[in-house]
Amino acid sequence: MTAKQRQRLPRRVREQQIIDAAVQVFSKRGYHAAVVDEISELAGISKPMVYLYLGSKEGLFIACIRRESERLRSAFREAAEAGGTSPETRLWAGLRAFFAFVTEHRDSWVVLYRQASELGDVIAAEVVQARRSVTDEVVALVRAGIAERAGSRLGEKEADFVGHVLVGAADSLTDWMERHPEEPADRVALRLMNMVWVGMRQVLEGEAWVPPAQP
Repeated sequence: MTAKQRQRLPRRVREQQIIDAAVQVFSKRGYHAAVVDEISELAGISKPMVYLYLGSKEGLFIACIRRESERLRSAFREAAEAGGTSPETRLWAGLRAFFAFVTEHRDSWVVLYRQASELGDVIAAEVVQARRSVTDEVVALVRAGIAERAGSRLGEKEADFVGHVLVGAADSLTDWMERHPEEPADRVALRLMNMVWVGMRQVLEGEAWVPPAQP
């Protein structure tokens, strides 16, 4: 692409190029070591233009969080919507998409959840919102599963609880996947479904664990 062609790019396209470059640099260097000069060079744009578009280094990092979290949420939602008619199969499809995203977009995951959690309050608040958006999708599927079971005693709080368990487990399993690169995303999703949904099904059928009586 020539310099003249780059100058003609619409603002939206230019911003996406900057964010693409920023994700690569932040994931490689870390937030504190990353420099805007490297990001601007990789994006093929001047440093002052980076600041003009996104305001600051922090603003650039937040833009990365917002875009990548939306990509993850969209991947989960689209897979779930196409995953069949039951909440169980939709959740399975969504989890597969979640782990596939982490596998295929490792740079994005590093920026979203590894680095961002260690930074300041403004960035931390963006991460909380990003996690909540994914959790809300999962909770909705769990809630639908509960609603399909006639006579279930479980309610909104239980759906919220299970949704948080699933998202927390999926988050933690991304570290496990890094140590076990031979495990494909589909198999990790299947293992999580077996650990969580099978137990959930038993609870829906009225089975519950009770701690032993104290002597």
